[in-house]
Amino acid sequence: MAHATEDESKVLEAVRHLLPAAQIENIVFHKSSLHGHHGNPITLFEAKIEEKQLVRAVVDNLSASLDSLDKEMLQREISLHVKKGNLYLRFDKQAAFLGQSKLGVSDPLRVRLRFKKSKLEDIVQICRKIGLLQ
Repeated sequence: MAHATEDESKVLEAVRHLLPAAQIENIVFHKSSLHGHHGNPITLFEAKIEEKQLVRAVVDNLSASLDSLDKEMLQREISLHVKKGNLYLRFDKQAAFLGQSKLGVSDPLRVRLRFKKSKLEDIVQICRKIGLLQ
């Protein structure tokens, strides 16, 4: 999401830093124009990734780039991030622009991972297996 005060190309660059460089050309972003709470213009960029190999590459990249402190925090707070079979992650936009993957809450880049299983325990087990949790 790019606010009116942000450079859209820099926001997209930040998002691309979260994705696997070798697969970036296979990910298509769709752009929508929205309005914020006070009528301010917002540009929403979305990419829906469904191809199994590409999903795996994205998840592997996120798992490899998150540091142990973020993984520990995510493990402690996982129940706050899971809803109806989805894991919701928020990444610090500024850190991502600088090439770092850090979880953040203020003006984040949002990632949703959808799982076939919906029970929290199953999602935690899968996240451990793929390296998102320690």
